[in-house]
Amino acid sequence: MHTHLVLLRGINVSGQKIIKMEDLRNLLTEAGFENVQTYIQSGNIFVDTPEANPEKIEQQITALLLEKYNFQVPVVAVSEESLLQIFHNNPYLNEFAMPVKQLYVAFLATEPLPENESKLDPNFVQPDTFRFSEDRRALYLCYENPAGNSKMNNNWIENKLKVTATSRNWNTVTKLIGLFEARKN
Repeated sequence: MHTHLVLLRGINVSGQKIIKMEDLRNLLTEAGFENVQTYIQSGNIFVDTPEANPEKIEQQITALLLEKYNFQVPVVAVSEESLLQIFHNNPYLNEFAMPVKQLYVAFLATEPLPENESKLDPNFVQPDTFRFSEDRRALYLCYENPAGNSKMNNNWIENKLKVTATSRNWNTVTKLIGLFEARKN
């Protein structure tokens, strides 16, 4: 069995794309996923499955959500190994000691093409900044002002990189690490 963290983007925000977590757990369990666990209402789900490929998990869950709710939901699946790598290599903590409340991670469904990476103009989002993770499957985001007021948002990231993205604040990332660990016990 493989455990995946599945991140949904844009659900239960401002009364849009409402999905109750109990309904979501039931839907995924009925579809054959095991040990389905959700964390808060913003679409953080752990699933166990024989499928190792995160892209196949993303496709399966995207199709299930479209069929059940009749709207498209961007989905990103992350392994424990990837999440740990992202967690331990945040340059804003390791190099710059930035306050946690300013830090987010944008998880990317696939590694962007190099020519699209160059379209992310750091001057456009100043004073906010970003850095790619080592595997190019995430962006570390540092907001000088509240994230909701920034030009550096998921739409900008997706538009430039041409990949699906969903962001989580650093406190949520930390909690998700703990939940991965708790599932082993």
